[in-house]
Amino acid sequence: MKRWPTKPLGEFVEEQTERLRQNEATIYSVTNGSGFVRSLDLFQKQVFSADTGNYKRVGFQDLAYNPSRINVGSVAMLEDKNGGAVSPMYVIVRCKSGLLPRYLLHFLKSKDGLNQIRQRCEGAVRFQLKFRDLSLIPIVSPPLVEQERIVKLLDEADALRKLRAQADGRTARLIPALFHQMFGETGDGKSHWPVRTLGELISNGPQNGLYKHSSSYGSGIPILRIDAFYDGEVEDLSALKRLRATPDEIQRYGLHKNDIVINRVNSSEYLGKSALIPDLPEPIVFESNMMRFTVTTENVEPGYLIRFLQTTDAKRHILGRAKHSINQSSINQEDVKCMPVPVPPLAMQKEFAKRVTEIRAMEAEQTASRTRLDALFQSMLHRAFNGDL
Repeated sequence: MKRWPTKPLGEFVEEQTERLRQNEATIYSVTNGSGFVRSLDLFQKQVFSADTGNYKRVGFQDLAYNPSRINVGSVAMLEDKNGGAVSPMYVIVRCKSGLLPRYLLHFLKSKDGLNQIRQRCEGAVRFQLKFRDLSLIPIVSPPLVEQERIVKLLDEADALRKLRAQADGRTARLIPALFHQMFGETGDGKSHWPVRTLGELISNGPQNGLYKHSSSYGSGIPILRIDAFYDGEVEDLSALKRLRATPDEIQRYGLHKNDIVINRVNSSEYLGKSALIPDLPEPIVFESNMMRFTVTTENVEPGYLIRFLQTTDAKRHILGRAKHSINQSSINQEDVKCMPVPVPPLAMQKEFAKRVTEIRAMEAEQTASRTRLDALFQSMLHRAFNGDL
């Protein structure tokens, strides 16, 4: 395929610095994922200055970027035909007749574009990309008809990625919806199932996990940390950090299939976060901020119990009994064990756990599909801005 000439962006763009003055306009912010968003919608309240006279005008299909965050993709194109205004900190870029704004936007968000941006960012502490430096970035510049073709292909591929993300979001809501459908309300005496305390359903484990100084990390046995939790599960065992541990420590703090770990010390957002341990390919220990329990009664399915621990009622119990300080919150075993737990018939619990397994398998397929779509889109971006698409 023919390779198109590469030219500096300065030949195709100009900076817009016009101020709003006494005029009125919609005030926007630029986000990494959603592009231009009305500031009032983004923050649910007015956070911009009451005096917007110094705000910069943004025209239809102008691009705006945060000079301190463009290196992580904080750049967008305005689709509002009435235009708008943004904080004076933003740089406003308008394309001349030889460059399509959407072609430029795709380039600036591509890996090739971001690499160019990072090479030109100033500042040792906080990166800054001034317009003059943006103007020096080289870009493949095909004729407009070719740009239109490339933009159409990239937009179609990006639309598929967004549809995949929407489907993933719906799937993520399936398990909570299924729990509510099968078992109904669970808190404040609303449950019509028999209620037991958590302590009646589990065995005592260590009040806290293994503490090691950071110098111990490197090789050895994997250690489970709070950042590996997602929606009651452990996300990726292969990504866990490793440390040196003695046989006695592995014996005391080792994890086994269907153990439940609960985060006991952290900010209120993460306090009580829990996960069910899956099949383990090798021994794993858990860190000091967690406590471990094992289900001991035949009347409770671990897959049901871990989902109950994700409910608002379980989290409310934990936060209500937590001890709070300036920097963190904490809860002990006894406070967790007194939590009331509805216990539906075991057959219903097993059916719920079976359907959760099916949903998780579907999520895994969707994740693989999303990974393939992302790889395809990145490949198309690379080819487009190397003159090969």
